[in-house]
This record gives sequence, structure tokens and C-alpha cells, in this order.
Amino acid sequence: MVDYHAANNQSLYSAGGQQTYMEQENDWDRDLLLDPAWEKQQRKTFTAWCNSHLRKAGTQIENIEEDFRDGLKLMLLLEVISGERLPKPERGKMRVHKINNVNKALDFIASKGVKLVSIGAEEIVDGNAKMTLGMIWTIILRFAIQDISVEETSAKEGLLLWCQRKTAPYKNVNVQNFHISWKDGLAFNALIHRHRPELIDYDKLRKDDPVTNLNNAFEVAERYLDIPKMLDAEDIVGTLRPDEKAIMTYVSCFYHAFSGAQKAETAANRICKVLAVNQENEHLMEDYEKLASDLLEWIRRTIPWLENRAPEKTMTEMQQKLEDFRDYRRVHKPPKVQEKCQLEINFNTLQTKLRLSNRPAFMPSEGRMVSDINGAWHKLEGAEKGYEEWLLNEIRRLERLDHLAEKFRQKAAIHESWTDGKEAMLTQKDYETASLSEIKALLKKHEAFESDLAAHQDRVEQIAAIAQELNELDYYDSPSVNARCQKICEQWDALGSLTQSRRESLERTEKQLESIDELYLEYAKRAAPFNNWMEGAMEDLQDMFIVHNIEEIQGLITAHDQFKSTLPEANKEREAIQAIQAEVQKIAQYNGIKLAGNNPYTTITPQSIDKKWEKVQQLVPQRDQALQEELARQQSNDHLRRQFANQANMIGPWIQNKMAEIGRISIEMNGTLEDQLTHLRQYEQSIIEYKPNIDQLEGDHQLIQEALIFDNKYTAYTMEHLRVGWEQLLTTIARTINEIENQILTRDAKGISQEQLHEYRTSFNHFDKKRTGIMDSDDFQALLISTGNSLGDAEFARIMGIVDPNNSGAVTFQAFIDFMSRETTDTDTADQVIASFKILAGDKNYITAEELRRELPPDQAEYCIARMAPYTGPDAVQGALDYMSFSTALYGESDL
Repeated sequence: MVDYHAANNQSLYSAGGQQTYMEQENDWDRDLLLDPAWEKQQRKTFTAWCNSHLRKAGTQIENIEEDFRDGLKLMLLLEVISGERLPKPERGKMRVHKINNVNKALDFIASKGVKLVSIGAEEIVDGNAKMTLGMIWTIILRFAIQDISVEETSAKEGLLLWCQRKTAPYKNVNVQNFHISWKDGLAFNALIHRHRPELIDYDKLRKDDPVTNLNNAFEVAERYLDIPKMLDAEDIVGTLRPDEKAIMTYVSCFYHAFSGAQKAETAANRICKVLAVNQENEHLMEDYEKLASDLLEWIRRTIPWLENRAPEKTMTEMQQKLEDFRDYRRVHKPPKVQEKCQLEINFNTLQTKLRLSNRPAFMPSEGRMVSDINGAWHKLEGAEKGYEEWLLNEIRRLERLDHLAEKFRQKAAIHESWTDGKEAMLTQKDYETASLSEIKALLKKHEAFESDLAAHQDRVEQIAAIAQELNELDYYDSPSVNARCQKICEQWDALGSLTQSRRESLERTEKQLESIDELYLEYAKRAAPFNNWMEGAMEDLQDMFIVHNIEEIQGLITAHDQFKSTLPEANKEREAIQAIQAEVQKIAQYNGIKLAGNNPYTTITPQSIDKKWEKVQQLVPQRDQALQEELARQQSNDHLRRQFANQANMIGPWIQNKMAEIGRISIEMNGTLEDQLTHLRQYEQSIIEYKPNIDQLEGDHQLIQEALIFDNKYTAYTMEHLRVGWEQLLTTIARTINEIENQILTRDAKGISQEQLHEYRTSFNHFDKKRTGIMDSDDFQALLISTGNSLGDAEFARIMGIVDPNNSGAVTFQAFIDFMSRETTDTDTADQVIASFKILAGDKNYITAEELRRELPPDQAEYCIARMAPYTGPDAVQGALDYMSFSTALYGESDL
């Protein structure tokens, strides 16, 4: 559509401009009286021109001198072409109302610097065709032709020069005026072909067929350019000299149509550029949101698994849990570490692009900030560390439980074996029919039993203590252990009561019994403790042991050697006990005494002593072998400790040195940014090539865990510390490379020279007192002052809002160069985008989907249509879209 609103920006015109209008009006008077054919052409042309604007308001005229008589459509026409509101018209039908309305229209025309000569409201109301056409011609001059400017010429001369420039390359076209030069129709067709070559096949036109040429141009203009047909070809061809004003009016419509198209193309290009940047940024935002969401979801699922502390009942089940944890460390976690690093890099790149395109900073969805992801990752690593410690402690607990349970079963079996039949023995009434010697024997035997009973007291207490410890350690089979322990304790109490009762019975008859066999008694007294010693020795030799280092196994070996040194003395005791029994047999044989069964004072026979002694002799070398095998295992474990420590003591300092070197590189300025980037990537590759050493150390660590080694005195480094250091090293070098890439992106986008970047880095490093690459607000304020900025509190607060939008209190070098560059760089603004949309909309406050699809590429037109809200202003029409709020949203409220 044609844009006339620019004419409203001038409220006053020079005296020369007024004189021009006066001269044109005088020409009008003379010309109009000479040739009535021109009047016909002017009526048709001016009527079509008026209707081309009145249809915007939903109306039109049929008779130019009649339809303007009441002044209503005249005022409406002026409002449409000027874009301004005129005083409210009078709706009455009387002549005075019509004159007042026409006067309001003439006053408005005069207010635009136009001096109307010989044109009064009464003539217009009376339907004076001459004055009405003169008035319309004045309006056309003011709003359609006067503001045409081409190479410092304006109005008629400017329009003529424009036509000459546009038609110069075409044969048979020589535009010298606005009458004869247009009679053959070739000039009209040349103008259309110059701007829209696809609409006309110019080479097929013939100069000797003007009617066809004119009709072709008028029909194409009406169909494709929205220029109504204002003249008939026959009227132009049939007139010796076509009316100049009619031709000028018609040609001015071509000028405005093609001038608007050029503006629309420029506006469309600007919008396409802005939309392309915005679409790319939205894709980056969507990628960040998805990657952040997936990573947080994985952390959310993983933490409950790491926080699960439900213990298993057996070592096998706990070993499987440990193996699952190793798979998580080796297989599942490393890719997530890379995703987290890539997420931070993508976020930094996106923020840099938003700053460069003058867009608001990207704020991820709630809970998906980089800080949120770091917090979730910190919780994950905390849960991971606690889970590993719990697994190792739980394995130790189960190992301890298995050892205690086996020890309980062994001691309980020995005790139960010993107590078998004791209740029956203590409850028999043999002393009632026994002789004195038999009674004495029974009494001595009972004393020996009491001694034996006292000796077993310690074992019962040990059984109860072990059962208590199993309960405290939450042993899974505690009910059966408690039941067995309870049975043993109750039986032990019963034995004590029965023993006391039998002693009392024997003592009542003791006065009647005096005969005692000293040898039997001596045998019983010496055999009982020796037998208990052997049973204790066998129990100790078969006892399970658990050690964690060489010192502990060597202590057991020393204790075993000490035990073996006591065997000769014990053998002497055995031989002495056996000699007593031999002496009994000798005396009995010598005196012809027939012994009545076994020793009445003890059930311990010489055969049982010899059998137990042989058992002890067999268990000693078995114990030697077990201790030596454990010694070899502990020596192997010690070798694994040293092997891991040697590697860890090299890798740990290496990682620390690399971290320090990266920190130094990030603040030094050696070469161009591309040189620094190349150097950092080579440095990153050298770090990656070091990965096999980490993998080898992981293998050594796995061997240590499989050997259940829980300490290492040869190194202060743990695998966990080295893993964290390695991951931090990879993340740090990646972040440093990303920072250099963003600096290159900023330099290229802002046109910053290498020398400027060097100067920025030198200034930044000077005020970066801690050499961390990040400075606090006080140091940053000092840096700005050093560059010549005079800062008040409000200005400094504004700058901090730009370089530190998250209010972290720290300023990076990237934020500093972004600020320094954006202060002097011209970028697209929201006002420019709004002005571009206004051009596409034909100076309306809204735009339609049809207009967007006509002016913009399909994908970007649909992008705008999907995001523009409906326009709700007072001049809204069906399907109107609000391009102002859309442009505001592109840049953020703070830019407007």
C-alpha cells in the first residue's frame, strides 16, 4: 500500500512552496477551460484515486462533484491519507452543515501549508465540477506528489526524474513529460517490468499498438500492484495531448507502490535477520532444557539407589552390591560427567550469543539452572561416597558375624558334648547301696566333677558373650542362636543345682565312708585339668582367625610358637598321669586285687588322654600351615598396597601440577586467541593421553578391593580423591577452551582487534589480585575507574547488573569484554524491529497473517504468526496481529 503519512511530519512550508501551489492552481484554471476532454480524464483518474483510499474506510464515491458536497466523505478521505483525526463532522442535512464540514476539510488542507486559490466551501457544496477537481488536484499534489524526492529534486520534477531513471534501459521509451510520452503505453509497461519483470513480457509489446499496451499495463497494475484503473486506454489514445494532471496522478501511484515494495524488502530483511537469530537461540535453549532435564532425572533416579542402606544377610549378596557399584563407577557415571561438562559449555555459549545479539540473558526453567545441576551433582557424589563407605563397613560386619557365628557353633557343640549325660549321672542313687569305699570314691568323683564344672564355667560365659555380640551386630539367624544359648544356660543352671544336691547327699554318708584309693584320687585330680587343657588346646588350634595386615598374622604365629614350646612340658604331665594309672595296675596285679571297672573318681581314661594328645599333635602342623598361608596372603596384600601407592603418588602430584598450569595459562596472554586456543587443545590432548595411567590405577584399585584391603599406609591418596581430581582437570581445561572460543566469538562479532583484547586482558590481570580469572566488585570498580570512567553508585550498579546478572558478586573476563564491546557496538533494537513491522503493515498499528506471508519467507512468517498475540486496539480488524508486543518480547521489557 502507498504510505502518505510521512507528509504529516511537516506542518509548515516555505513561501516558495506556497507560491508553487498558487502557480499550479492558476495553470489549472487555464488548462481546464481549454479542453473538455481533459476534464473527463481528470474525473475518472481523480475518482479512482479517491476510491483507492476511501476503500480502506469501507466506502467509495461514484460522482466526484456530487459525493463530496456534504463534506463527510471529503473529511474521511483526508483522515485516511493523512492518518490524522479531523474535527467531528456535523451530521445535519442543511446547507450550513455541509458548508461547515467542507470548511473543516479546507482548513485541514490549509494547515498543511497549502494555499487554496479561488476554492470556497460554497462552490464544493454547490457541486462546482471545476472547483471540486481543483481541490482534489491540490490534495493529490500535497499528499501524493509533493513529498516525492529524487536526487535533490522534488514533486513533479522528482517524479519525472524517477520515471526517466527507471525507463532509461528500455527501447522506444523516452519520458520527457506527463502527457505525450505516455500515449503509446510503453512507459507504463517499462515501469512495471523494471520492478516486477515476471508480470510483463516487454519484448512482445509493439509501439504501434498503444491501446493494447495501455490496457496491459493498467490490468497488470490493478491485479498485482493494487493500483486501480484510473484511465481508459481509448481516452488517452484518442486525445491529442493527454491530461498532465491525470497522468501524474496515475504515475504517482506507481511510484508509491514500488517505493513501498523497496521499503518492505528492507524491512523484511531486517526482520528475517532478527528472527533467524531468535530461532537459533530458541533451539539452543530447548537443547539445554532437554539435556538438563535428562541429567537431573538420572541423578534423581540414582540418588535413592545410592541412599538405600538395606543390609543383606550374606557376604555373597553384599559382594554383588559392591560389584554393581563398581559397574556404576566404570560404566554409568563417566558419560554423565561428560554430559554435565557439555551442559555448562552450551549454557555459556548461549549466554554469549544472547549478549552479542542484544537479547536478554537466558534463564532456564525453575530447578534447571547450572547451579541447580551442580547442587544435585554434589548430592549425588555425597550419596556415592556414603554408599561406598557403607558397603565396606557392611562387608566387614558380615565377615565379623560369620566368624562369630562359627565360633559360637564350635563352642556350643563342645559344651553340649561335654554336658551330654551329666544330668543322668547327677541324679542317680548309686550311693544308697554303695560301700564306704564306694561312697568315698563317689564323693571324690563328685569333687572332680565340680572341678570340671568350674573349668567349664568360662566356656559358658564365652558362649553367652558371643551370642550377645551377634545380637548387637544384628545377625540374621539370631533367633536360633538365642534359643541354643538359652538352652545351654538353663542346662548349666540345672547342672549347678543337681551338683549341689548330690554333694549334700554324699556328705551325709561321708562319715560312714573312709576308704579311698589315693592313687585313683590323684589320677582323677591330675587328669581332669590336663584333659581340660587339651580340650582348650584343640579348641584354640581349630579356632578361626581374621587379620588385616602382616603385623597381626605375625602376632598369631608368635603366639602359636609359644604354645608349641609348652608341648614338651605338657607331654611330661601326660606321662606322669599315665604313670599313676600304671602304678594302680601294678599294685592291683601285685596284690591280686580285681578292679571293679574304671577309676571311680573320674571318667577320663588313659586312652582318651592319649587320643586327645594325638589329636593335638595332628592339629599343630595344620595350624602351622594355615598361619603360613595367611602370612603369604598378607604379604600379597602388602605388595598390592605398595603397587597402588607407587602409581597414586605419581598421578596425584601430576594432576595438581596440571591444574596449576591451566590456571596460569588462563590468565597469561601468549599470542593471538587462535594461538591460545590451539595451545589449549594440544594441552587438552596431552591430558587425555594420560588416561591409560588412570585406567591402570583403577585396575590396581579393583584388585585391592577384591582382596578386601581397607587401608594403605604407603600413600595419602585414595582412588576417590584421584577420580575427583581427574574429573576436575578435564572440566577445567574444557571450560578454559570454551572461554577462549567465546572471546573469539565476541571479538569477531564486535570487531574488536587483537590489540584491544590484549589491552583488556592486561587491565583485567592487573586488577585480578588473586589471579583466579574472576574479580570481586571492588576490584572491578577500580578497573573501570582506571579506564577513564567516572562512576557514581547508580551507574556502577547498572554496569554490575549487566556483567553480573545473577548477582554472584564476581565478574569474569568474558563478561568484562562483553561490556566493553557492547558500549560502542551498534545492534538491532526493538524500536527498529517495530518500525520495520510498521512499514510491512502499511503504517497500521497491526499486521495481518496475509501481509506476513507476502513479505517474509514461509518459515519465518509462520514463526511470527504462531507467536504474535491478537491485536485489540480500537482500529482492530478480523485477524489483526500485535507486532509491537512481539518485538518487545524479542528484546525484553528493559530495552523499550
